[in-house]
Amino acid sequence: MKIQSSDLNESIRKIPLPDTLRDRPVSRQGYPVPYFAGMVDGEWDFRVVPSERYRDCIKSKVCWICGKSLGSKLVFVVGPMCVVTRTSSEPPSHYSCGQYAALACPFLAQPRMRRNEVDLPEHHKPPAGVAIMRNPGVTALLITHGYRIFKDGQGGQLIEMGEPRTVEWYARRRRATREEVTESITSGLVELRKQCDMETDNASQREAHAELSRRIHAVEALWLPPVAVAASPQAGDAE
Repeated sequence: MKIQSSDLNESIRKIPLPDTLRDRPVSRQGYPVPYFAGMVDGEWDFRVVPSERYRDCIKSKVCWICGKSLGSKLVFVVGPMCVVTRTSSEPPSHYSCGQYAALACPFLAQPRMRRNEVDLPEHHKPPAGVAIMRNPGVTALLITHGYRIFKDGQGGQLIEMGEPRTVEWYARRRRATREEVTESITSGLVELRKQCDMETDNASQREAHAELSRRIHAVEALWLPPVAVAASPQAGDAE
C-alpha cells in the first residue's frame, strides 16, 4: 500500500516524498520507516539498527533509507565533522532519500532536538567509532561515487567516504545559511581538537592535530554554501 499524505505527521506533509519511499511502512508518529530501522516490542524504533540491515546495504549495495538498489551516485547523510574526517558509521543512500531525511527527520531538521536515549533495548549497540554526542544544527549531504570499509579499532567498522563531488547543507527543513554552517563547523572543530588532545603522548597529539589540520584544509572549499538561501528543494533523482 502506497503512503498517502494523510498518513504522515502533519509537520512533514508538505515535503515531497520520493517514489522510492512510497511503499515503506509508516511509524505510529507518522514518519516513513527507513530501511535500517528495527522493531522493539511491536513498535518501529529508528534508533535500533539490526546488524543484518547494515550488512545487506554493504553487500547488496542497497539504499540505507529505502532498501532499493543504489546507482553510481552515492549520498551520505552526515554531520559537518564527518565531512572533515570523511568517515561515517552509516552506508550511503539515494540522493532523493538522503535529501528527504535531511528535511523530514526531526533530529536532523531541528537544531534543538536532542537524541532520545531513553529505554534503549539491552542489546542495543552504539555506532562504531567515537561519536560527538550533539545535534550539530546542520546536516550535510556528501555526494560521492565510492567508499571503503575499515576497522575502527574497537571491534566495529567505519566507512571512509570517497572524494566528495559536492556537499549540500540543510537546517530547519531548508537549505542552511552560511552563518548556520559556519557556527556548526566552528563548534564541532572544538570537539575534534579535544579528541586529538586525548592521545596518549605529546608526539601522538601533535600527529593527530597535524592530520586534523590537513583534513580541514582539504575540505574547506566544501564548507560554505552560497550566501543566499536556496528555496526549499524538491525531491531529487534516485540515481
